[in-house]
Amino acid sequence: MQKVADFIGKNSDRYVNELREFCAIPSVSTKSEHRPDIERCAQWLAGQMKNIGLENVEIIPTQGHPIIYADWLHAPGKPTLLFYGHYDVQPAEPLDLWLSPPWELTLRDGDLYARGVVDDKGQVYIHLKALEAFFQQEGKLPVNVKFMIEGEEEVGSENVYEFMEKERKRLAADALVVSDTTMLGKGIPSVCYGLRGLSYYEMVVTGPTVDLHSGSFGGAVPNPLNIACEMMAQLHDADGRVTIPEFYDDVVPLTDQERKILAELPFDEKNFQKTTGAKQLPGEKGYTVPERIWARPTLDINGMFGGYTGEGAKTVIGSTATVKFSTRLVPNQDPDKIARLVQAHMQRIAPPSVNIDFRILSTGKWWLAPFDHPIVQAGKTALEKGFGKKAVFIREGGSIPLVSMMYEALGKPCVLLGFGLPDENAHAPNERLNLENYLKGILSIAHFYHEVGQLPGEAARAA
Repeated sequence: MQKVADFIGKNSDRYVNELREFCAIPSVSTKSEHRPDIERCAQWLAGQMKNIGLENVEIIPTQGHPIIYADWLHAPGKPTLLFYGHYDVQPAEPLDLWLSPPWELTLRDGDLYARGVVDDKGQVYIHLKALEAFFQQEGKLPVNVKFMIEGEEEVGSENVYEFMEKERKRLAADALVVSDTTMLGKGIPSVCYGLRGLSYYEMVVTGPTVDLHSGSFGGAVPNPLNIACEMMAQLHDADGRVTIPEFYDDVVPLTDQERKILAELPFDEKNFQKTTGAKQLPGEKGYTVPERIWARPTLDINGMFGGYTGEGAKTVIGSTATVKFSTRLVPNQDPDKIARLVQAHMQRIAPPSVNIDFRILSTGKWWLAPFDHPIVQAGKTALEKGFGKKAVFIREGGSIPLVSMMYEALGKPCVLLGFGLPDENAHAPNERLNLENYLKGILSIAHFYHEVGQLPGEAARAA
């Protein structure tokens, strides 16, 4: 392992330059004009996988964007790990808010800036460079590995579900590994053991059949925007709790032990607030900030529009109002059940003067891992060796629906080892990845593969 660590230490400049090439490809999955870029990115990444020594590298077409598969299976008696990541990225707009071009990796004040650098290109590349070090220094890997890297994570991963069902045998492994999450904070290596689920909705409120003059008709016709605001304002009580009946019925409360563990984390609430720019941190009464964002369900409006939104004044009563909103879910809430409850409640509180068109746009299940699994513990040990600091267990408030689906479909534990930071602007202008975390991430992941390689296959499968 020492030769591997030394090799990683000597190649830091090359790792940055190669990541620069990766980030230069605008692999935006949400825009059809970037489809050639998606294809080019898949080809580039597959080439890198072949170059380091992975085998059976295949770019697999789907009805959407391609999936890249690769493996190396020459460690008899050792565990097999399936790594999942994605090479597609969010759009870079608004471009005028970037301090450096989004498709040109730029090092500034110890951070690497580019679209996709933390979500998820840099974190995918961490794994490839860790494996490359083993191939270069030892001619083999300490474990068996399989890679599945997709190009549709930012648009729902629809074709990956079909691929996984079809290729269940090819994807069989002792554990799943994902690096698409964050650390608790700078200098605090973290193993993520829980994700919230998600249900996303769109509601269109329709009153009059056309936009109307607010002077001639105001006060005599239903105003969809007023009504939509009134409806949404009813969804929380004074203590920050969601008022939808049965919403909390299946929520598994935090145990006293887990609340104690979360309370002992070095979470800096003042720094968290500073990062948000908010004057205060309101939320569900009786819970700390980490508990609210990791282990409690929420409902949030994500967008609202209707009527006139252009420059200047136009006195109209808009015919429709549209609200986009979502619920983040925790164990043991069922996303489909919650979606039905939300839909029924919105229909119930809507006044008879308007029509409601309610759509469930997407759902994704929560995920929770056992801390004591040998491979999860190997992740913690590896982070401590890579960073030279104590690692912590955290949850994350976001959702990666594919993780829970993989966990259920393949029946294997999943280890989330992320190297981003909460304030690194994933999905926003000036997305960045801390350079130290990138380089120590490569070393940590090398230690992870080494640690897992010390486990016999039977131990890796133990619950």
